[in-house]
Amino acid sequence: MLAITAIAIIVMRNILSVIMLGGIYSLVSATLFVALDAVDVAFTEAAVGAGISTVLFLSAFAVTGQHYALERKNHNVAIIAVLTTGAALVYSISDMPVFGDPAAPIHNHVAPRYIEQSAEEIGIPNIVTSVLASYRGFDTLGEVTVVFTALVAVLLLLGVNRGSRKDKP
Repeated sequence: MLAITAIAIIVMRNILSVIMLGGIYSLVSATLFVALDAVDVAFTEAAVGAGISTVLFLSAFAVTGQHYALERKNHNVAIIAVLTTGAALVYSISDMPVFGDPAAPIHNHVAPRYIEQSAEEIGIPNIVTSVLASYRGFDTLGEVTVVFTALVAVLLLLGVNRGSRKDKP
């Protein structure tokens, strides 16, 4: 489904259709993350990718007031760059441990410490909550700061305060 949606996004010429397919792509990605037992990442993808991003794109589309069709040009350099990067990423998969391998580095370094010591160190019985709220607290704060800053920047670019100016005639 992800590949089909990505191809549909590439082929579409209507901006509104591309925005809607982008939201669908994010929802399918969130579903994939749930299937991979990464529920926290799925919630983030659904909220940011399908929710906030789609709303911001639709808002920008509505504010412009014009309906443009996407122009398709020949971008051979971009295609070559994308294919090269994709090939490098596929090649790098060979260095990854097998999925579920108990000898993988993640299972031998950080995870045992979290399982054994998080209740005593943090005082929270739920390991996932202790990791996200305490061990990765600054990371979570940074992510929230980035999303908030992006929202403020988009609102400033869209000119949300135009209606409240006192110099209006």
